[in-house]
Amino acid sequence: MNENVEQTLLITDVIDHASAIQKRLDAKGEDEEKKWMIANATESTVIEFLKIASVQMLHVLDAIGELEPVNGVTIAKHFSIPRGSVSKLTQRLVKFEVIRAESLSTNKKEVLFSLTPYGKQVYKLHQQLHHRLDSNLRSFLQRYNLNQIRFLSELLRDVSQISWVESETVEKEKENVSDQEISELFVNKDKSDLQQINEIVKLLQNLDAKKLDKIKDLIRIIFVD
Repeated sequence: MNENVEQTLLITDVIDHASAIQKRLDAKGEDEEKKWMIANATESTVIEFLKIASVQMLHVLDAIGELEPVNGVTIAKHFSIPRGSVSKLTQRLVKFEVIRAESLSTNKKEVLFSLTPYGKQVYKLHQQLHHRLDSNLRSFLQRYNLNQIRFLSELLRDVSQISWVESETVEKEKENVSDQEISELFVNKDKSDLQQINEIVKLLQNLDAKKLDKIKDLIRIIFVD
């Protein structure tokens, strides 16, 4: 098969996998994580909260758990969430009794947030979930050799810097791995392995820069350094 034709077919295959992964994440990703947390929760109040909790609510609760006592401005900066959204989210978290809000005696306008006992349980569950996801990712990546991990690290860097909305020509840097080198990296992989590689690539395309940096650092620690 002509290399240009094969490249076009593979790019189409990669894009199709990206779309399938995005649909799976939208439909099941959040539900799977919630189900795991609910299954491992012991308090009925915690379970009821998890059933209605949004991803942003859990992110804000995580920020409070990491930084408590903390004000809304710091939370907004920590996760790049608009201050108005933080205000609404913290109000809901207070309503569900997973955080408490206390004004400073010296400045009544300054409100600090901290976790309640129920909030600490949710925070602990969420941390356990992230640990489980990290552990599973580590186990999954063990199947690839050092050169493949290096390529994946390079890919993550490029994906984190490119816009998929703007129309532009992406010039490869001299140190980037060539198409021929990439083909050689995966020459011994069977069809099922190549399919999983494609799925990884497409999954990575849907992550934001902050998450890509975390994964890149994780890969570098485990396989490169």
